[in-house]
Amino acid sequence: MKAVILAGGFGTRFSEESQFKPKPMIEIGNMPILWHIMKGYSYFGIDEFVICAGYKQHMIKQWFSDYFLYTSDITFDFTKDDPQERMIIHNRKAEPWKVTVVDTGFETMTGGRIKRIQPYIGNAPFLMTYGDGVCDVDISKLISFHKQHGKIATLTSVTLQQQKGVLDIGGDNAVHAFREKSASDGAQINAGFMVLQPEIFDYIEGDRTVFERDVLEKLANEGQLMSYAHHGFWQCMDTKREHDLLQKMWASGNAPWKVWNN
Repeated sequence: MKAVILAGGFGTRFSEESQFKPKPMIEIGNMPILWHIMKGYSYFGIDEFVICAGYKQHMIKQWFSDYFLYTSDITFDFTKDDPQERMIIHNRKAEPWKVTVVDTGFETMTGGRIKRIQPYIGNAPFLMTYGDGVCDVDISKLISFHKQHGKIATLTSVTLQQQKGVLDIGGDNAVHAFREKSASDGAQINAGFMVLQPEIFDYIEGDRTVFERDVLEKLANEGQLMSYAHHGFWQCMDTKREHDLLQKMWASGNAPWKVWNN
């Protein structure tokens, strides 16, 4: 199963760094938050990714192209005439990943970005999340839950006192309503980390489709959206304060989303 990661937005609420790079490339512990998200998926055997890029998308492509530069020791030997012999990589470190970075447009909405990567997904279920939030959700249990109920979409829900898209979830775990955030809300929210059937593409009209408003709301009304309740750690990175929090956790050696060992 492939994992799709939305990584194309402007990150306007985190302009201190996102004016220079895509928000998913902002680093925690010297590695982009995008890497942290992918490492979490990889721990559960998900090693094929489709990245929905947009704003400054070349930076994401360049980072993966030069991945070994960030993870290995390198000797540069300029005495060699052959350019291929001038760089010696020691203890090459690489992930078992296949990564497709897709330019999904500069101003495309979230639903439109998902629609654009349909050729890379085919007629198969896939995972999807946002490129600015980390979580210690058990991906294997999430997939099993999705397979059991047979609906089109499953999202991971967490309970936080924050202003995100609010969910009305019934006792059967069915999402009965999906609405935009309100300042007075302190309820179960959409944390991303979704499992989607390929039928989801039929709900997306084009680039202007907002996935959270136009698609999830419709699925909820049709009884096709389910919630997997996660009671562990989840944190988005919308602001510098939230970035500093994640950075502090990582530096202390107490990063709850780090489920991998190396």
